[in-house]
Amino acid sequence: MHILHDTIGAPKLKIDKQSKFVATLTVSPLPSGYGTTLGNALRRVLLSSLPGTAVTAVKIPGLTHEFTTIPGVKDSALDMILNIRQLRLKKHSKDPEVVELPLSKSGEMTAKDIKVSSDIEILEPSQLISVCDGADPKSKIQLRVEKGVGFRVVESVDNVKEEDAEFILIDANFSPVIRVKYDVKPARVGDNTNLDQLVLEVETDGSLEADKAIKLSASILQSYFSLFNEEEAYTDEDFTTSFAFIKQKEEAEQLANTVASEESFTPIDILGFSQRTLNALVNGGITSVEQLLKTPMSQLTQLRGFGQKAKQELDQVLQARGYVQANDGEPIEL
Repeated sequence: MHILHDTIGAPKLKIDKQSKFVATLTVSPLPSGYGTTLGNALRRVLLSSLPGTAVTAVKIPGLTHEFTTIPGVKDSALDMILNIRQLRLKKHSKDPEVVELPLSKSGEMTAKDIKVSSDIEILEPSQLISVCDGADPKSKIQLRVEKGVGFRVVESVDNVKEEDAEFILIDANFSPVIRVKYDVKPARVGDNTNLDQLVLEVETDGSLEADKAIKLSASILQSYFSLFNEEEAYTDEDFTTSFAFIKQKEEAEQLANTVASEESFTPIDILGFSQRTLNALVNGGITSVEQLLKTPMSQLTQLRGFGQKAKQELDQVLQARGYVQANDGEPIEL
């Protein structure tokens, strides 16, 4: 990873789940240019590589292609198929399933009229499919529902391979992601002003929750990038580092500070002051030898109960133990 993070710390990531359908990712600070690099990569994967559900084929009684009309239906077959492509479904298993849309009533036909099994969920029941003006209890439309990834375009060879010639194959968009927007904003850490902040907003159809879509996309990218580092990874010590190294370094520094803090506290009782002098120091907030040595005499004499005798006692005790107290405005000498 870019060496810049060795001085400013590892980036902080936050995923704000606004609803089941919308989530916003924020990551900062990033080196200059990395906001666009990461945002564009995540956007491409989100739109093209996540699993979802779509209708892949339609069987309409008496029709062998989409450029015709359907008896008892106001819309043409093409218009109906375009509406069917907009259906938002969720299928739990991988195997294709054929569902039915009866033409047994006049009026609007919506997604909720489709007869599905427990393996399929209709996410938008009010989605309009067509308008039927001649009900026929015996007539029904069959839809083939599949689970897949990305966008599937029907080609001539697909029609040849189709076992049931009455099925009309249609292009299918399996992606559960409806919209992806990312923005790169300026960020600053200390004196570093040319950093990036990535803000990524994702909206899905609900078949896959938005925050999970972001995490799955990142996992897919990571799995492919790992192919380039299966063997010994190349690094340049002057210009690269890793998040793991940064984390270890920060944890080591925190541990060192904690240990140093614990080791630097020596109770003032060990100096053997008289009770009067000891009370004056403790009541003044000086409870360790380290605090005492860093406090100039001018401040000590301001403490309540710390008079000339206490000053003389302090000088004698410190000299006997080899300590030299800090002078006013000067650093302590040990």
